[in-house]
Amino acid sequence: MQSASIPTEKSVSPSLIFILAAACGIIAANLYYAQPLIGSIGSTIGLSSGAAALIVTLTQVGYGIGLLFIVPLGDILENRKLVLSSLLLTAAVLTVAAVIKSAILFLIASLMIGVGSVAAQILVPYAAHLSPEAVRGRNVGNVMSGLLLGIMLARPISSLVAEYMGWRAIYFISAVFIFVLVLVLAKALPSRKPSTATAYHVLLHSMLHLLKATPALRRRAIYHACVFGTFSLFWTTVPLVLTSPSFHFTQKEVALFALVGVMGAIVAPAAGRVADRGWVRPATGGALVIVIFSMLLPLLVPSSSALAVPILVVSAILLDMGVSANMVLGQRVIFSLGAEFRSRLNGLYMAIFFLGGAIGSAAGGWAYATGGWEAALLVGIILPVIAMAYYVTE
Repeated sequence: MQSASIPTEKSVSPSLIFILAAACGIIAANLYYAQPLIGSIGSTIGLSSGAAALIVTLTQVGYGIGLLFIVPLGDILENRKLVLSSLLLTAAVLTVAAVIKSAILFLIASLMIGVGSVAAQILVPYAAHLSPEAVRGRNVGNVMSGLLLGIMLARPISSLVAEYMGWRAIYFISAVFIFVLVLVLAKALPSRKPSTATAYHVLLHSMLHLLKATPALRRRAIYHACVFGTFSLFWTTVPLVLTSPSFHFTQKEVALFALVGVMGAIVAPAAGRVADRGWVRPATGGALVIVIFSMLLPLLVPSSSALAVPILVVSAILLDMGVSANMVLGQRVIFSLGAEFRSRLNGLYMAIFFLGGAIGSAAGGWAYATGGWEAALLVGIILPVIAMAYYVTE
């Protein structure tokens, strides 16, 4: 199918930005559908409760592999074909995951779902390529708001679908959505063939050089690794808190609580506009302060208080606002460093802060098991404080 090439320095249409935002959300949601369902999935396919955690872990590992080995291809391969190929892989694997009964095959499928889902991180720098400098931050912010909405809605959606239709249904539904998305993007996306002609092994080797030679990338990646660690910590431990004897939430109520975080994604476009005006540094400081405050707030109110749930709601919204803003600000900075290696920069940025998220999630689980909710919150405060200490050296 033929399509026009990307125009140079012309403003991209709002409808295409909307399509890119929706696409990123639909794709990224696949990383998180399984999180609230691992107990049900494990019992169906014969995994112990401990081994069932591998479903989520392998999906994240696959995503990390894709970030480091597939996303950089956006700097040398035609972007549209790369995205469509990744999505066709994802749709096929989701279909397999919906029907297979073997535990080993399901775990392999989980890994491959993560690998294919990096198509979202090919589309984000693609949106930056589409956009002239003056509105690049705004457009990237709009696309990222779609991606963040997908992440935040994935858990409650999969919980509700599983409750009424069984856990396999979410894999079927997602496979259909991804396949429809392939058809839409094949028609809507203009082609983009990078001018760089580099061998794949040279491309991968250059990523280490980029990491060493790009202080702005390292700084923004460390900032966001810390705040994303707090984000992962909070959303890993808060369901345990809400279902504990202190709150007695049902799984459906936990799913509804997770929906409040969606409100935090609304700041992503605003953060992009702020970055376009050159206010990245003060906005970054503000985002870090918001994340720290979001973790301090629940410590001020005991779980027995009538205000405990409203305070958790406010904390969730503030946390997601700070994380959303900081992510967009970071991408605005790294996407301004050079179009010829934008995909590699994005892959490195995402891989580093994704590692921070994994560390935060593990640390949160350990802190909650050993010291309770207050200990988990303290770890959640320490991470953005580290980022703030680094920020003041900028």
